[in-house]
Amino acid sequence: MEANTIKALELRSVSKNYGSIAALQGIDLDIEEGTIEGLLGPNGSGKSTLMKTIMGLVKPDTGDIHVLGKSIIEHPIETKRQIGYVPEDIRLYEFLTAVEYLDFIADAYQLDVETKNKRINEYLDAFGLKGRHNELISGYSGGMKQKIAIISSLLHKPRILIFDEALTGLDPISARIVKDLLHKLAKEGVTILFSTHVLAIAEVMCDHITLMHSGKIIARGQLKELQEQAKLSESSLEDIFLKLTGTNNLKAIVDALK
Repeated sequence: MEANTIKALELRSVSKNYGSIAALQGIDLDIEEGTIEGLLGPNGSGKSTLMKTIMGLVKPDTGDIHVLGKSIIEHPIETKRQIGYVPEDIRLYEFLTAVEYLDFIADAYQLDVETKNKRINEYLDAFGLKGRHNELISGYSGGMKQKIAIISSLLHKPRILIFDEALTGLDPISARIVKDLLHKLAKEGVTILFSTHVLAIAEVMCDHITLMHSGKIIARGQLKELQEQAKLSESSLEDIFLKLTGTNNLKAIVDALK
């Protein structure tokens, strides 16, 4: 494969079953470097499973995944080093202080002392955590813990970022910081795959949107392309989402709940 043809992520016929539940059904997906790709879908559509599969945390039953041209099966350590990951359900070592935890993460990526200290201080300052960095994480609010998880995903300067509902719980200022940072990183060639239930965020942030339902990709493209696929010219992403996922008859649902 020539260097100029290498994609950030390549998935071919990726499937995953949990018993009788088909979490992923023959997923094919190519994502170019420097792209912000939104991953949308109802709960249970397969978004988190797809992200965990790319990370190598879930082994697919069938299919192949390449990260920057290398198979995650043949090169598991090398490919993981290229990725920064924030899961939907974060797990931190809460018996550590924030700076101790970030120091541990930086050591795991084998950053030298000068580099890790510089990056930790910069990110703590950017996210407004300076002054509270020596407190135990167990005493942090949910939003503060989310900030630490995001910082830990950025410390090693990954070429791919995978954010699973990473903006959830952030205050408006911190959410804006993350959004601006993602745009800056994308311009520098970093590829970002993130899921969100906030469709307005996806609409303004993403270069492309992948819409999943029942373990399948049912639509993908820019907003205009999705409008054409849904036959909803000039409609919002919310309208497209509701139609393509079969949940557009909300009045009937509300009436039933009454």
